[in-house]
Formats: sequence, structure tokens, C-alpha cells
Amino acid sequence: MRLLKLVPDNTNIKFLKWRAPFYIVSILLILASWALVFSEGLNYGVDFAGGLEIRATFEQSEQAPIPELREQVGSLGYGSPVVQQFGADNQVSIRVRLPAEAEGDNEAAQRIANEIVAEIAANHEDFRLDGNDNVSGKVSSEFRDTALWALIAAMAAISLYIWIRFEWQFGVGALFALFHDVSLTLGMFALFQLEFSLQIIAAILAIIGYSLNDTIVVYDRIRENLKKYRKMPLPELLDLSVNETLARTVMTSLTLLVALLPLLFFGPESLFGLTAAITLGIFVGTYSSVYMAAPILIWLGVNSDSFVPQEGVAEKQERIARGEQ
Repeated sequence: MRLLKLVPDNTNIKFLKWRAPFYIVSILLILASWALVFSEGLNYGVDFAGGLEIRATFEQSEQAPIPELREQVGSLGYGSPVVQQFGADNQVSIRVRLPAEAEGDNEAAQRIANEIVAEIAANHEDFRLDGNDNVSGKVSSEFRDTALWALIAAMAAISLYIWIRFEWQFGVGALFALFHDVSLTLGMFALFQLEFSLQIIAAILAIIGYSLNDTIVVYDRIRENLKKYRKMPLPELLDLSVNETLARTVMTSLTLLVALLPLLFFGPESLFGLTAAITLGIFVGTYSSVYMAAPILIWLGVNSDSFVPQEGVAEKQERIARGEQ
């Protein structure tokens, strides 16, 4: 059976030739993304903005009907509810974001809770209300800040790992590429006002993992080629390394897109934000590993001696005594 090849062998694409224009475009996109985040803000979901939580048990069912509950509660017009298993398989937590006029108004929040409970009870005879609470906006904002700090800490730890495994320039390059990917993802959510929830934090972590994996593959090949081709100019060597890993990069990205695109267009609404974030992340992660993580090594001073052990005075004298240059 003939193997499918999407990228021919021995490609010689001059990726680094356009590094300056691509860097300018990317920096402008990063600035625009953060401008949108600060000017328009993110549309925080109930996880981060607070709201109403209802806990319930379906006494005669082995599992709670989560998809049905999402549809029924969503039809009441309070946005996309977060419905999750909570405790046993037949217990759920239902969270909805309160309308602006109901925030801080306990009576209005209770009316909404009663409306949701009545809707569910009318469709499920074995429904039992276990309790309902208002989730404080202050608590949710602390939760949001903790999640964002966790993201920053993950990026810093990853960069430190790459610094130790390669050289400090590679750590800086990986950190910049990850910052680029996360910035553009946040920019998309600010631009289209998609709901930003815990699911999206998970999606961003997935993007970081994908982008980092792609970057390390390219960096590994760069390191090997730096040892192998000591006299080759660095831009030419970076192009060679990217071309040598191109087939793997393209095949990995397309395989993931084949799985994601049907989910993006035909999947449930509750998964749209998650799927959209990961789909964008595949594009920007692939792009950043080629046009952000690799070219920055030129400006950070990586050269053919970067992975050659430093020679001490005694070692140098021994080498000269052996007649070696």
C-alpha cells in the first residue's frame, strides 16, 4: 500500500526570508488582541462572573440527563447553562449567569431559580431539588484570577524547562511563541464575545501543549543541525530544520483538524467555544513554531557554538600539545 504524502520529500521553502514582515504582523495582532481584551473585555461565563447554582438529584435514574437539562434550561433565555455531574452519577450542578438587573437582588435570583426548577420538574418526575445558591461575583473573580495566574505559571515553567534542556535563547523563543498563541486566542474571544469559561482555560492549556510540542520538535532538529552543520549560516540552517520537520507538522495539524472541524460546525452549542479555541490554536501554534520560535533565535544570538562544550585552558593546552587545531 502506498503511503500518503502531503508534503514532498526534500522541500526547500525559504520560510525565514519573510521573517521580518511576519514578525511585524504578529506583533500588531498581539497588540490588537490585548487592546480588545482591555477595551471590550471578555464575556466571562458563570464560572468566572458568578450566578445561580442549583443542585439536584434524579432519584429513579442511574445517570442525570445532562444534555436534556442543557437544552431545557438554555431555552429559558439565561444564556448557556453549565450542567455538570456533581457527586453521584444521578446528581448534577446547574449554573446559570444572572441577568445584570438580577445581580445583587436576592428576590429576582430566587424567581429565576424557581422558574428553572419548575421547568425541570415538569419534564422529570424523579427530580429532587437538593439546594440552590447565589455564586458571589467576588468569589468568581478570585477564581478567575487564580486560573489566569495558573496559566502564566504554566507558561513560565515550560519555558524554564526548555531553557534547561536547550539554551536560554530557546526558552525565550518558546515563551514568546506561547504568549503569541494565548494572546491571539484571547483576542478572538474578546472580538466575538464568546463565553469565556473554565472550558476555555482547558482549551488554552491544550493549545499551549500542542504549540510547545511543535516548537520542541523544530528546536530538536535545530540543535541536531547546529552540531552537524557548523559552517552553515543560521537562517539557512533554520530553514533546513523547519523543512525537515514540515511533513510531520502538516500531517499532525491536518489530522487534528479532521477531528475538530465536524465538531465545530455540527457539534453541540455548549462545545462551540472550546472547539473554536482549539481549532484556532492549531493554526496559530503551527504558525508560531515556524515564524515566531525559530526566527527569534537569530536575534537572540544563537550560533554554531551554542551546543559545543566550552573548552577550559588545560583542555586547550592538551589539544594543542596533541597537534590539534
